[in-house]
Amino acid sequence: MATSSGTTERFKENTPGCRETKAPCFSSRLDEQGEEDRPDLGETGDGTAETPPLDRMDGGDMIKEPKAGMEFDYFEELMSYYKIYAKKCGFGSMTQRSERDDEGSVRYVTLGCTRGGKARNRTMNVAKPRPTGNTDCKARINALKVKGKMRLTTVHNTHNHGLSPQKSRFFRCNHEVSETVERVLDTNDIAGIRMNKSFGSLVVGAGGFENLPFLEKDCCNYIDKVRHLRLGAGGIGALQDYFCRMQYKNPGFFALMDLDDNGRLKNVFWADPRSRAAYQDFGDVVTFDTTYFTNRYGMPFAPFVGVNHHGQSILLGAGLISSEDTETFTWLFRTWLQCMDGIAPPAIITDQDRAMKNAIAIVFLKTRHRFCLWHILKKVPEKLGSHRAYKSGLKTQLMKCVYDTQTIEKFEISWKEVISTYNLEENVWLQSLYVERTHWVPVFLKEYFWAGMSTTQRSESMNAFFDGYVHAKTNLKEFVDQYDNALRKKIENEISSDFHSFSVTIPCISRSPIEKRFQELYTNAKFREVQQQVMGVLDMDPSLLRRDGVKKTYLVEDEISVEEFTKHVTVLAYAPVYLCTNFGS
Repeated sequence: MATSSGTTERFKENTPGCRETKAPCFSSRLDEQGEEDRPDLGETGDGTAETPPLDRMDGGDMIKEPKAGMEFDYFEELMSYYKIYAKKCGFGSMTQRSERDDEGSVRYVTLGCTRGGKARNRTMNVAKPRPTGNTDCKARINALKVKGKMRLTTVHNTHNHGLSPQKSRFFRCNHEVSETVERVLDTNDIAGIRMNKSFGSLVVGAGGFENLPFLEKDCCNYIDKVRHLRLGAGGIGALQDYFCRMQYKNPGFFALMDLDDNGRLKNVFWADPRSRAAYQDFGDVVTFDTTYFTNRYGMPFAPFVGVNHHGQSILLGAGLISSEDTETFTWLFRTWLQCMDGIAPPAIITDQDRAMKNAIAIVFLKTRHRFCLWHILKKVPEKLGSHRAYKSGLKTQLMKCVYDTQTIEKFEISWKEVISTYNLEENVWLQSLYVERTHWVPVFLKEYFWAGMSTTQRSESMNAFFDGYVHAKTNLKEFVDQYDNALRKKIENEISSDFHSFSVTIPCISRSPIEKRFQELYTNAKFREVQQQVMGVLDMDPSLLRRDGVKKTYLVEDEISVEEFTKHVTVLAYAPVYLCTNFGS
């Protein structure tokens, strides 16, 4: 970069009498004073701050202050320039906005200070607010692609907060672990060297903490990720042997591995022929959950779970993943879709994980997505328990709003009443739930078939089933062997239930020909559920509401028991049902 000189201005820090302070960032050449002895000019002891001088660059080169009209050959060159400029001036940089053209290259971008944006208190505990770095800083540059080059159109170099070149290395955007360091960390971890000793050797080699472009936390994060990818001795070989063995037994066995750039295993998915066949019959609703950890490296086990004709949980494919981000879930969902011949499930139930939601929207375009109701309602005591009216009406009215409303219009009215009655207009959690109400409130989902499920309990019961076969220290080779044994047990349970329905008949409890037909068609487990509904109908007390010629309308008040997930308390609600009869039919 060409050299440039500038001036250093002093500015006042934020005080009660000053709403905003200005700190223009200019470049300047370093003097020969050492960094350890040089004062931090961005923060002074007299309540003022100065723009700090730039640190020495390789070869003593300097970096220009950004000005309108500057051009860069590539977008990456612009990013690298502004990142270095920000680090030398003493602030962090980030991409605030970008637009791409039809070819996928950046057409317009806004790069700015990481302290931009307004500070917002996102916690309900006013006595313990969360720290925020946002000061609504306006320092930024705008660049537009003109004739193949990125040209700066507008530039604002003034900050409303202090700058510190000596502290800029702590900004996350300035953290970078090189491939050389990664190899050192990887080797030391395999050798059993603790992270504090491994990081300490890097500090000594660099001549001090201030000379490292990363923190110890970055090294820990890298090793955690690598441990997810490193499957131990014989890990990949065990998987390959298992997959080859299963494919030899049945060509319908499906398996796919996802490798990183270094050839290490990132993610893996597999499904046996029985799971693929079961999906054809029982793939109407699928639950997906990744809260189960199967091995010593903490790789989440990601099963696709359905329900069979006995009401039992069945496995429709499984994966081991190295991370829980949108990219990983997208790969897993696409692989599962490929395994199932491109047939997406009509409905899927997950928790509120944002990465899952994004991946489902990308892969399962026409699938109805539902959030686990239990995961949502179990947070009610945590989010609203401190409200003075929580036990005296708020909780009950909220549950009635969720469970008892029979139409969307009534839900909207009931929700507004809860919010206004208890002054919850500023509750961020309830606001977020309302925005996504179509994903979890039963009245918005009753038009779809859910196989009696509203939670990811099926996935969790499948996890509990595997608990009898694997544990926290199970390595991958042991896991694939035990997985096969667990699957065999699942199949045996289903065959046993088939025999029970074949050899035993449950008597009808009424003279209804409808019940008799269900007895003939359904398995014993599902017929029991039908009989519960029949008993409910028999217990109803209809009363004549009105008569219109040959048509009579009856009012039936049915007492429904709703189990509240958070406290396991039974709430009684009365749902009027209107029945019409016609003497002519």
